[in-house]
Amino acid sequence: MNEHTTDRRGGAVWALVITGAAGFMAALDNLVVTTALPSIREDLGGALHDLEWTVSAYTLTFAVLLMFGAALGDRFGRRRLFIVGLGIFTAASAGAALAPGIDTLIAARAVQGVGAAIMMPLTLTLLTAAVPAAKRGMAYGIWGAVNGLAVASGPLIGGALTEHVSWQWIFWLNVPIGLALLPLARLRLAESYGPGARLDIAGTLLASGGLFGIVYGLIRGPIDGWTSGTVLTGLIAGGALLGAFVHHGIRTKAPMLPMRLFRSRAFSGINAASLLMFLGMFGSIFLLSQYMQGVLGYSPTEAGLRMLPWTGMPMIVAPLAGYLSDRIGGRPVVAAGLALQALGLGWSALVVAPDMAYTAQLPALIISGIGMALYFAPAASLVMSSVRPSEQGIASGANNALREVGGALGVAVMASIFAAQGGYGSGQEFVDGLRPALWVGAGFVVLGAVAALFVPSRRPARPSAEAEKPELVAV
Repeated sequence: MNEHTTDRRGGAVWALVITGAAGFMAALDNLVVTTALPSIREDLGGALHDLEWTVSAYTLTFAVLLMFGAALGDRFGRRRLFIVGLGIFTAASAGAALAPGIDTLIAARAVQGVGAAIMMPLTLTLLTAAVPAAKRGMAYGIWGAVNGLAVASGPLIGGALTEHVSWQWIFWLNVPIGLALLPLARLRLAESYGPGARLDIAGTLLASGGLFGIVYGLIRGPIDGWTSGTVLTGLIAGGALLGAFVHHGIRTKAPMLPMRLFRSRAFSGINAASLLMFLGMFGSIFLLSQYMQGVLGYSPTEAGLRMLPWTGMPMIVAPLAGYLSDRIGGRPVVAAGLALQALGLGWSALVVAPDMAYTAQLPALIISGIGMALYFAPAASLVMSSVRPSEQGIASGANNALREVGGALGVAVMASIFAAQGGYGSGQEFVDGLRPALWVGAGFVVLGAVAALFVPSRRPARPSAEAEKPELVAV
């Protein structure tokens, strides 16, 4: 083994550690605050509307600025912008922990979303640049496992910290991790750029405005009513702006997101599957976490621990999924994972009851966990391999944006179904709303599995010496 090979492997390990830890923080903050809301209201006051914004302010800014963050990285340097985003996220986390009132907390959460939107789409491009082509499936597997665990374990970590320390520590947790990663990123990550990258200001404004309008409408729909003026305005204006964004992407010479990418079955299929997967998963976790606490009577920590067969499974299975995707291709692994996730949600819908024993729910949680794990790693690999190296930053940003929009849509749609069919009045009433919502979530994930089957079947070839070279412009 020569010195070059050793340095290359060392750089890949450091890249995986740094990007994995940063991605974990950004993904964790999607749902980490949900189990802390009662304590936040007790300390800072605020109506239900204000508490909803402590969740949605982060989701909104994260979703609408993801593609802009990727474009900035391609233009000004991925490592440089990754460090900027990480710094913003870390500082905003401290600001949220120190917030003296609910309005300040909401503002800090919005700034957190800005930082996450800058650094998150750059994690995959930086990792791709550092890892040899033959090892990327396994690297994506570990990266996917860490990020999947972060999303799903948010309620557990938030509940445990709130119950045993204080709600402020769900934000303080990010600060030492961020401070440790900042110098490591500067020293251990190679700088890279998107060749010929340009900032598409018009496209950025159209995409951000359109996503903001739609996500805002989806989040506010269950609260204000789907026929309210603000919700309809957000959805209609957002749809119109996204339509203009598509037209812009078709007609402009160098758009932020070239619409020709969607002519690729691989790119279109995996992005549709990702949106539908997060739609079903986010909404289900949102409701099942409340079911375990409000109906079955578990504490936040106890509920999180009992969901570990689902939420913790990616750490065990996802690296194997990455290996399988290298051997047989990503399409069958992703489709199988989504099918298992849908089966697990359907099983939960069948057995859920006000007095259900945990052992009756356990098989559904295990099946869902295996399905989630099989999805994450191959999905990342399929996204990055569906475009040219110079477009990987934009592809990563688009995929992450669609996932966040899917998550917001899942919470909004499934909460709306829950409210229409049930409520919080009794355990049976909660179950009456939960059961149809879970069936709808399972249906969306089934559609995701179908979308994954449209990705072309391709068994990975053994990389040539040329393919082993870094694909990105390193300096």
